Amino acid sequence: KSHEELLIPSTPCRAKTNIMFLKTHKTASSTVLNIMFRFAERYNLTVALPAGQLVHLGYPKTFLASFVEEFQVIGQNYNIMCNHLRFNPSEVQKVMAANTFYFSILRNPIPLLESSYVYYKDSVPAFRISKDVNEYLASPMKYYHPEDYKQNIYARNIMWFDFGYDNNAENNKKYIQAVLKEIEQNFHLILIADYFDESMILLKHILCWDLDDVIYFKLNSRSQDTVQTLTLKSKEQIKAWCSLDWKLYLHFNQSFWRRIEETIGFEKLEKEVNHLRMRQKELMETCLSDQEAVGKDHIKNKALLPFQSGATDILGYNLKQDLDNRTLRTCQKMVMPELQYTSYLYAVQHPHKKRKQLGLPLLWTSFQEK
Repeated sequence: KSHEELLIPSTPCRAKTNIMFLKTHKTASSTVLNIMFRFAERYNLTVALPAGQLVHLGYPKTFLASFVEEFQVIGQNYNIMCNHLRFNPSEVQKVMAANTFYFSILRNPIPLLESSYVYYKDSVPAFRISKDVNEYLASPMKYYHPEDYKQNIYARNIMWFDFGYDNNAENNKKYIQAVLKEIEQNFHLILIADYFDESMILLKHILCWDLDDVIYFKLNSRSQDTVQTLTLKSKEQIKAWCSLDWKLYLHFNQSFWRRIEETIGFEKLEKEVNHLRMRQKELMETCLSDQEAVGKDHIKNKALLPFQSGATDILGYNLKQDLDNRTLRTCQKMVMPELQYTSYLYAVQHPHKKRKQLGLPLLWTSFQEK
């Protein structure tokens, strides 16, 4: 760059508001969903919410535009789409504007598979009939029966499936290259859950958002005592058993760091990550009575209890008692679990529709005071 160019202040960019986030499973995506919902509320944006009593956008069925509430009426005028769906570009494009920004998030398949195992232990046949994660991985084909493939999607290449591809496809080099290329054409950005704070800073830069737009409390995480330790052999086995996810992850982990380098640079990244963590700590001190997430039995307000699954203890938060109304609302939104937030937004956006029945106590009483 010439000397003159460097003196020109960079023009402030405008925040992107048409955004599609492909929510993947066990990848910190519930935390991203919360960020998206809060952003939508801040800018009064329209969210493509699941129709009727659905809590996902039809998952695990391949997505159709009709899975979105009021699609027939609203047409292509949604700003945000971020609930679970199985990606299907042609149908998503019917719902989202042409200038929509598409992004998603991936996670290292090794910790991901262990997380899936514990979370879906009761609902996935391959997991249910094996003793623990290491036994399952020692000989997956003993438990993973092809005829149960619909129930077993979480047991193999779950990210590949979420992106709309066959999670039992053969590990064929040409096929994998074609899929990676297609994902690159469909998505503007792929984040990496293993580097969540770095991901949030990159997202903030690319979308032109403020730091407060990407501040978060970690949602839907589980207590450490439900984590099963993988043997070295199991870790190697995951790379082979979930080879499609492994290739997907390696590819986009590489492009993620390249993107960081081009967009922000590592020095600035470190500064901004520290800034994010400081701001997060501040907010936790403001909002939370315990300075951390607590187990399901310790969550005092049952309306803030996250959905519990499998052999996990999904953690949540307790808010301080004497917060002023404005702070309380901010804090509530930061800790509101996915199902509660989805149904709350649904009630706000579609006031004449029947409320989503989540079987959660007191939900409407505690969040109705707008």
